Amino acid sequence: MTESSVHPALWPAPHASGAVDATVTVPGSKSVTNRALVLASLASEPGWLRRPLRSRDTLLMADALRAMGVGIEETVSSSSASSPSAAASPDATGEAWRVIPAGLHGPAAVDVGNAGTVMRFLPPVATLADGPVRFDGDPRSYERPLTGVIEGLRALGARIDDDGRGALPLTVHGGGALVGGPVSIDASSSSQFVSALLLSAPRFNHGVEVRHTGTTLPSMPHIRMTVDMLRAVGAQVDEPETGGEPNVWRVSPSALLGRDLTIEPDLSNAQPFLAAALVTGGRVTIPDWPERTTQPGDALREIFTAMGGSCELTERGLTFTGTGRIHGIDVDLGEVGELTPGIAAVAALADSPSTLSGVAHLRLHETDRLAALTKEINELGGDVTETADGLHIRPRPLRGGVFHTYDDHRMATAGAIIGLAVKGVEIENVGTTAKTLPDFPALWTGMLGA
Repeated sequence: MTESSVHPALWPAPHASGAVDATVTVPGSKSVTNRALVLASLASEPGWLRRPLRSRDTLLMADALRAMGVGIEETVSSSSASSPSAAASPDATGEAWRVIPAGLHGPAAVDVGNAGTVMRFLPPVATLADGPVRFDGDPRSYERPLTGVIEGLRALGARIDDDGRGALPLTVHGGGALVGGPVSIDASSSSQFVSALLLSAPRFNHGVEVRHTGTTLPSMPHIRMTVDMLRAVGAQVDEPETGGEPNVWRVSPSALLGRDLTIEPDLSNAQPFLAAALVTGGRVTIPDWPERTTQPGDALREIFTAMGGSCELTERGLTFTGTGRIHGIDVDLGEVGELTPGIAAVAALADSPSTLSGVAHLRLHETDRLAALTKEINELGGDVTETADGLHIRPRPLRGGVFHTYDDHRMATAGAIIGLAVKGVEIENVGTTAKTLPDFPALWTGMLGA
């Protein structure tokens, strides 16, 4: 009896019998959806989110905001709009969420799951609530860093009980307002510390001036995303990239506008499908790929082209074509660390070694991604070595086996990429992909024509 027959959590990763040729519609961006939910909840008028991502992380965010008093109505047609003063209602063919701001209140209980955006973005929101808000989550969430947010909020006038852990669980004692002002934090372990303080800052009495004191700052595109989205709803933001002081962001106090926002597809979640074109020498089109975006996943165009493919951006979307050969790469992924698992999977199938650097902070993500990738690829016959800030990957012939995910969605999709080229790979708990990419198994098999 095989292991998969007695372990229902094992998913046989489909093996590609030839070059893929598919169009894959990727759901909306988690990062954009959760930022948009926060900003819409703090606005002075209702707004719409069109094509939001429905996944574990975004539903946790929506439920948490509801617990604090925000109205979030899910609809697929204009008839669901209940107020004539609301913004223009969404197309009948697309799902949308109508967000109705309200006075934030406690007591409330927030389940963050293992979502970094929820555990970091919402404590600042909770300081604006009238009453206590309790934050708890999955066991792994207790190990993920929160010190920058906790200490930053305390410096701005918040009262937070965390029993000195600097981590979950914790209670924010909201006073209905926060003084705000200047604050220094070390965001070396997560750019979300900066984004968390910026997103709620327009509602602070004195806004905020966030100064990053650390030596490194990972995932800068996500901070650019936060700044762009703040400006889109009327906030005034001074940032380093527009002539401001290095490593300092200033947000002025102001009312936020309710908007009608269409969520971009999640470009990081497009990664495994683009990788499939590279691995099989095929072609995959992702519709609605934006011409301009702050999403880190846009870097895949350059990275995967360097590894042996080509891409074309047209009105249809992004079409990526593989050549049947995969080249190794030496790349600093510091700004786009979430792409590391998928790139590592492709690199393990390349014709030359790869070095992925700048991603020491991945040890603090959903799991220790550097250790997990090293262990799982090596157990399939690979040769991966951890470095101080990344991975060195020497391609070797791989064999089938169980690829463990550690409840990490990007580990699951990395295993699926390897499975395209290696028979007998089984993904443990592929369901963890529901964190940001619902129905991944169906999308994956559909791409392969199964």
